[in-house]
Amino acid sequence: MQPATPPVASGAEKQPTPPAPEASKPDAAPPPPTAPVAKPPSVTVIDAFDAKGILGRDVRSPASENMGRIADVIVDRAGQVRGAVIDFGGFLGVGSRKIVVDWGALHFWNVADKTASITLDLTREQVRAAPEYKDDAPIVVLGASGTLTPLRFPPLTMQER
Repeated sequence: MQPATPPVASGAEKQPTPPAPEASKPDAAPPPPTAPVAKPPSVTVIDAFDAKGILGRDVRSPASENMGRIADVIVDRAGQVRGAVIDFGGFLGVGSRKIVVDWGALHFWNVADKTASITLDLTREQVRAAPEYKDDAPIVVLGASGTLTPLRFPPLTMQER
């Protein structure tokens, strides 16, 4: 037995339709974006004599009283340094607490000398009265005049989230 052949419609064979060009297809993906050309990074050279890290450095009052050590630096959303977290009081980390002082209340005399301390324009009594710094809580910054100021930021915009 021979296989059946399909009937031909009205004497004319149906011609295949040529494929549509790629650009006119509605489901065609757009061409991939070209990668931006990377700019070379900027370079700043700081002489070792002119700068050193400050974390862990001793902080002293103008009367040379031990005020603690710098534990962290507070930076706002714009990248501006706003304050320093000082680990104040206690002995070998026992009984100490962290407070935040205004960046402007600190004086860096000889940062290249790791044994040199940083001076804080506040007394021990002013620092002792400051509220404790806690992660994920509002930050209260002790100012150079001894006043307490809450650190507030404007609400985030949709682009910053």
